[in-house]
Amino acid sequence: MNLRQLFLNHVAQTSDMPLMLDIQKAKGIYLWDTSGKKYIDLISGISVSNLGHCYPDVVEAVQNQAANYMHTMVYGEYIMGPQVELATLLTKHLPNKLDSVYFVNSGSEATEGAMKLAKRYTGRTEIISCKKSYHGSTQGAASLMSEDYFTQAFRPLLPNIAHIEFNNSDDIQKITCRTAAVIMETVQAEWGVRSPQNSYLKKVEQRCKEVGALFILDEIQVGFGRTGSLFAFEQYDVVPDIILLAKGMGGGMPIGAFVASKKIMSSFMDNPFLGHITTFGGHPVTCAAALASLQALVKENYISTVHNKAQLFKKYLKHPAIKEIRNAGLLMAIDIGNFDQVLKIIHHCKENGIIVDWFLFNNESIRIAPPLIINEEEIQAACTILLEAIEASV
Repeated sequence: MNLRQLFLNHVAQTSDMPLMLDIQKAKGIYLWDTSGKKYIDLISGISVSNLGHCYPDVVEAVQNQAANYMHTMVYGEYIMGPQVELATLLTKHLPNKLDSVYFVNSGSEATEGAMKLAKRYTGRTEIISCKKSYHGSTQGAASLMSEDYFTQAFRPLLPNIAHIEFNNSDDIQKITCRTAAVIMETVQAEWGVRSPQNSYLKKVEQRCKEVGALFILDEIQVGFGRTGSLFAFEQYDVVPDIILLAKGMGGGMPIGAFVASKKIMSSFMDNPFLGHITTFGGHPVTCAAALASLQALVKENYISTVHNKAQLFKKYLKHPAIKEIRNAGLLMAIDIGNFDQVLKIIHHCKENGIIVDWFLFNNESIRIAPPLIINEEEIQAACTILLEAIEASV
C-alpha cells in the first residue's frame, strides 16, 4: 500500500475530506509535497508557525536539547533549565501579576487547567464563555462552546456553563457573584476574526473585579505576535487574571501554558495537593523550542511589521466578490458569503500552490494567517493566486 492509503487506513480521521497533502519538507513560508510541488502556507498550521517552518534558531534549540536530555520526571518535580528560562522570559514580557506559569501540551489543556484553577481559587462553580467561541475540544473546553452542532453528540458536558454575546455590553450583567471565571478570546478567531469594540474587554474586566470573578483571556490563537503585539490584550488596556497560550508559542513544537499570579496558582498546592498534574507538560525539548521562538520574536522586528503586512493583503485583495476583510493583525477573514464559493477557492488555491482554509464557526470566509516573516513580494504572489481563485469561483 502507498502512504496515502495507509494514512486513510490507520490514522484516525476527523472528516471525510482531509486536505491529503503528502508533505515532505517545510521551510519559511513554504511546504513541499513528495512530488516536489511548492505551496505558500497562508494559514501557518492554524496560527502555529508564526516564525515560519523550521526557523533555524528553533531547530538548533530542539537538536541541542534532545541531545542533552528529554523526559526526566513529571511536571514540577525537577528543575529543568529550558522550563525555567522560558517561564522567566515569558513573565518578563507579561504584566507583573502574571508571574507564575503552568506548562501543558496544548491549548485545550491550558483551558482545562485554567477552569480547574478558577473553581479552586474562587470556590465557585459557574464559568461564563462567549457564544461562537472556541477554547478546545476536550470535555471541559468543549463545554464552553455554544454551538450544539459540535457538542450535542457528546453530552452531558460540564454543568454550570453560561454564555454571553461577545461585544454585547448588556450581557455583562450576567456575570455575578456566582461566577468563578469569565473566559473569552481576546479576538474571536473561529467566528471569522471578530475584534472587541467600544472598550468591551475593559467593561468585562471591571465587572469581574466587581463580583470577584476571574477574568481569563484565551490567546491560544492570537498570541505571540499574530495581531501586531506580542500579546493581543496589550492593545486593549486590560490585564487578565489568567492568560491561555499555545499554538504559536512553540515555534512548531507542541506546547501550551496558562499563566496567573503566584497567589492564584498556589491554589493547586493544597486541598488537594497535586491539584493539577501532567506527565509531559513543560517537556524540555518543547520548552527549548518555545524559548528560542520567543527570543526571536522579542529580538527581531517581525511583530512590528505585522500591521503593514496586513495592509498589503488588503491592498492587493480587491474583488467585487469580497464582501469584507476583517483582521486583527495577520489573522484575517476574507468574507465571501457563500460556503460553496469558499470551497472552490480553497481547492483552486491548493491546486495552484496556496494553502488557505475556512473557520470553525464561519464557513463563508477564507482564513488568512501567514507566518509573520512573509514579505511583500510573497504577499503579492499569494494574492494574485487568491484573486484568480476568487474569480474562478464566481
